[in-house]
Amino acid sequence: MTIRVVMADDHPVFRDGLRGLFEATPDIELVGEAEDGAAVIDVVAGTSPDVVVMDLKMPGLDGVEATRRLAALAPRCRVLVLTMFEDDASVFASMRAGARGYLVKGADASEIVGAIRAVTAGEAVFGAALATRILGFFASPRASGLMPFPDLTDREHEILELIARGLSNDAIAARLGISPKTVRNGVSVILDKLEVADRASAIVRAREAGLGGEGEPGPR
Repeated sequence: MTIRVVMADDHPVFRDGLRGLFEATPDIELVGEAEDGAAVIDVVAGTSPDVVVMDLKMPGLDGVEATRRLAALAPRCRVLVLTMFEDDASVFASMRAGARGYLVKGADASEIVGAIRAVTAGEAVFGAALATRILGFFASPRASGLMPFPDLTDREHEILELIARGLSNDAIAARLGISPKTVRNGVSVILDKLEVADRASAIVRAREAGLGGEGEPGPR
């Protein structure tokens, strides 16, 4: 069986390396390439691959959102994330979006090829270090220190949780018993740490990481 693969990555040199790997692997056929998440949706629609090897941080539509859309549009296509990011938020956001595997760039050729074969066979694949952390997270997330966005302080986590529920700054201040100015300052720091431009983007990142629950109907 030949495995049909599409790769999505905005770095031409990295794509060159993967292309060479796939050309040297008899049971893998590279059927398409994309430089961003929006393009990979179109490429998948036109090529019907078995696997997409997906970077996360790409211009425009990122890899997590592209994975989520592919899960709805091409459910038989498996997504294998191959990225330089190994933080918990990225791993769990990718899993929730529907990725079947997650490797960090730097994985050797045999690991990448093996992961492609495994996800094609219906397995879930993670690098050894990531697998250990994932098991630790589900065993005891707080004790293991593997909560999403570990760079945030406890207070910033509280604020982000309430942002993800849809509360306004004034409502957050009332809920936490702090001043609206403190909330505004906290929100600004959170946006910087999450590397997002605005509150809406922070909400998306937070909900992808499992924060916010079902949300709330409005400020309290």
